[in-house]
Amino acid sequence: MRLSIVIPVLNSHEVVRRQILYFASMGFSEDVEVILVDDGSTPPLSVNGTAVRNLRIFPTNDFRPWTQPLARNAGAKVATGDFLLMTDIDHIVPKRTIEWACTMPYDYARFRREFGVLDEDGVFHQEIHILERYGFDTKRLPTRGLKLPCHTQSMVIRRSVFEATGGYPTDRATSYPTHDDGRMKGRIGRVARNQSVVKCPDDKDNDQRELIYMFPNGKYCGDINYNPFGLFHDLSRKRVA
Repeated sequence: MRLSIVIPVLNSHEVVRRQILYFASMGFSEDVEVILVDDGSTPPLSVNGTAVRNLRIFPTNDFRPWTQPLARNAGAKVATGDFLLMTDIDHIVPKRTIEWACTMPYDYARFRREFGVLDEDGVFHQEIHILERYGFDTKRLPTRGLKLPCHTQSMVIRRSVFEATGGYPTDRATSYPTHDDGRMKGRIGRVARNQSVVKCPDDKDNDQRELIYMFPNGKYCGDINYNPFGLFHDLSRKRVA
């Protein structure tokens, strides 16, 4: 297996259905697998009848309020690919990016990001009028267009490098926020300084990263609790007493 796509999921059943339709339209090669880490969904996720090759659900049965770092690590352990592509269920990974991740000559790469959505039929859209329906704030257009900053939770990394980091930090994995994004970036940086890790160029004049897309959601719509059509489980409101 060349590439394992690992996506933690808690509820968000409708988005999972759309993602599966989207993946099915790609026609995956045999060296790509998709692992949906079901982090305690109610009801449990199911992929019965899907036409997506090498798609499976790995249940953690973990019902604590915020366990994404634990879920990512669990998915990495059962993955069989030489590379791990980590992302979230509110992100969309196009076929060209999957193909790029399978052939890239690097050990680690983050992705450029833009806004995009999957409709009820699993079809990808970036038209402004459709994005607006999903809460996209058009005030961003004159200065930032559809661009978003990248984040460590959406990356592709060689399995051996991921294992050398020890995985995502989990000591704060019972409340929100855990800041596991920045903390994982620090772990990767420390491994890179001690090993020969080849990072994909991402500087202004030589940015070789591929694109992924994100549903307009949360703070990017002007409200941290914004949730388009109730598609996503709202982890930001979860706290541990």
